[in-house]
Amino acid sequence: MIRTIISGATIAAVDALGTEHASGWVAFDDAEIVGVGGGLPPEWAVRGHGPAGETLAAPPTIELIDGTGHLLTPGLINTHHHLYQWLTRGWAQDSILFDWLVALYPAWSMIDADLVEAGAEAAIAVLARSGCTTVADHHYVFPAGSGDILGGIVAAASRVGVRLHGTRGLMDLGRSQGGLPPDFAVETTGAALQASADAVEKYHDPAREAMVQIAIAPCSPFSVTSDLLSEAAVLARSLDVRLHTHGSETVEEDAFCLEKWGKTPTQYLDDLGWLGDDVWMAHCVHLDDHAIGRFAATGTGVAHCPSSNARLAAGIAPVPQLLAAGVPVGLGVDGSASNESGQLGTEIRNAVLMNRLRAGADGMTGRQGLYIATMGGARVLGRQNEIGSIEVGKLADLVLWRVDGVEHAGIADPVAALTLGAQPPVTKLFVHGRVVVDDGELARVDERGVARAATRAATALAQRAGVLA
Repeated sequence: MIRTIISGATIAAVDALGTEHASGWVAFDDAEIVGVGGGLPPEWAVRGHGPAGETLAAPPTIELIDGTGHLLTPGLINTHHHLYQWLTRGWAQDSILFDWLVALYPAWSMIDADLVEAGAEAAIAVLARSGCTTVADHHYVFPAGSGDILGGIVAAASRVGVRLHGTRGLMDLGRSQGGLPPDFAVETTGAALQASADAVEKYHDPAREAMVQIAIAPCSPFSVTSDLLSEAAVLARSLDVRLHTHGSETVEEDAFCLEKWGKTPTQYLDDLGWLGDDVWMAHCVHLDDHAIGRFAATGTGVAHCPSSNARLAAGIAPVPQLLAAGVPVGLGVDGSASNESGQLGTEIRNAVLMNRLRAGADGMTGRQGLYIATMGGARVLGRQNEIGSIEVGKLADLVLWRVDGVEHAGIADPVAALTLGAQPPVTKLFVHGRVVVDDGELARVDERGVARAATRAATALAQRAGVLA
């Protein structure tokens, strides 16, 4: 067993009490946090004893890390992404959501497992370098004969070393039936549901320490049938896995649902069994007071994606109102083709600043931004007992941010360096106690090789789509 002790850092634990230490220590044995506090590490930790001073049957090897000049936080949790879209960044740069989707679906229909794996690995690499330890990916395009796309995403996450909450997405409502996606991009209802069940059986790990979990994720109200939505909810609950979809992202989606069903997206999804503490939805920009109340009453989670919402001019989600109502809210990057940065750390600042435009200067604090990026995300994914805060007994998913460099030297509040300033460099990123980023560089994969593979894949897809000769 290895006991890692980080000392001398400013610690933002993001626990229920909002515990912070101006200079403190954290100790973890392999993957589990065994101690946290202010000041210097206690003698029991340094000597390799148990927290009560007891001698352990197998004394650990001690590794000491000097955290002076750093901020230590829980690992960031990305609650919504489309990793494959790394291959189509920079396309349809000035379009709203519906037009953007129409422009990109033809290219996405030509993906395969190899292309997706290369794009996903690059996207995950950028997430890790920005402090992300857990990635929720919503993949919903499965062209015929494209291979094991979900398996490629799982393999990419494993190589980089992050936790993956993969989803088996579904679309069965093509344009000829009144949906948005072209007919060639959708599956039959039965095939999509069977593939979802197969994905859960093959990849889902229900264990507390799981590195891979799978959810069932119909794409959106305008790309799936009512039958698929209701049957997917039944299937997921029979398999004891979570549910995910897009909801209330744009005014156009609201208009679609009102015209087709005479209901708002929230009313429509509620009627189909799609609100509950096992459900989270991406965006939720256009929620009225009734919808916020239903989300709060049912424990339905929200993935807030500020940069993507701005890129597509979707609007500003009512995050302060959601938090005040007790709704679980996490942070998301969203697809790399609608957020070309791909970084999660920068989304904290974007979330705070964007929500202040609507709610005022005191409408959302930096610490609320850090909360939704960590513990809020853990709640959204149902992992609040395992990750999301720095507490004894939780898993060692941690980020050590350097805040004594030129960008942040002398800043009055190290937490503000992360939540309001430029993203601090990541000195160490631990996932399950293992080093994934070391001095800003990926520790488990060849960064340049990942970049080259992603470039080749993006070029190949553009050629297939006829964008490049």
